[in-house]
Amino acid sequence: MRSHPPRFSAFVLALALTGAILSGACGDKTAANGSDGEGDSADALPAPEGAGRGGVTGMPATPGPGQIGPPADAATAPQFDEDGNPLPGTAAPVDGVDGTLPADGGAVAAEPTPDDAVAVVRDYYAAINHGQFDQAYALWSDGGRASGQSAQQFAAGFADTTGVSVELLPPGPVDAGAGQRHIEVPVAITATQRDGSQRKYVGAYVLRRSVVDGASDEQRAWRIGSADIREVRP
Repeated sequence: MRSHPPRFSAFVLALALTGAILSGACGDKTAANGSDGEGDSADALPAPEGAGRGGVTGMPATPGPGQIGPPADAATAPQFDEDGNPLPGTAAPVDGVDGTLPADGGAVAAEPTPDDAVAVVRDYYAAINHGQFDQAYALWSDGGRASGQSAQQFAAGFADTTGVSVELLPPGPVDAGAGQRHIEVPVAITATQRDGSQRKYVGAYVLRRSVVDGASDEQRAWRIGSADIREVRP
């Protein structure tokens, strides 16, 4: 009989070669994907610039030293002339004028109130009682001209008066006019004459102030605009 090589041995040899090829291919794939066998490769996407120094944005995880945000303007020291007055453009800004709150956290100066109007009338009679007629005259609007008298005429009107007491009653509401505010302050007055006699008056003062843009502090303050004072006969 003619002898033939066993077919089983050839099959085993082919199977071994196939396994060796597959094993080599799997080894190369495992090496390419990393030894831990996880799904995505670390080199699949480019790492952000600066990786390892902070977050995924590449920015530091915490801010570095120095100021955060735009630098604050350096304060300019005011310069003075020979009389001690600040030179133009060098004086430090006044609190509240540049739009900021005062350094102590307070608010910008508020508008004059009805109580401020009452205080003007109180100061008016206090100045008269101290013989400070120029000061009392200046509490009338328009630098005193609203009284209808000159400063000398105003002072002469108190020549026979040794003292004045005034009772200030609650003020009325603030009324709005064209660029102005008005308020009425009722009063009861007792004037003592040089001969010791007393004369009593009742009535009211109308105070006014300006609210137009560009008005000065003096114009924005309460000042006496007019008076309606009548003597009370016994």
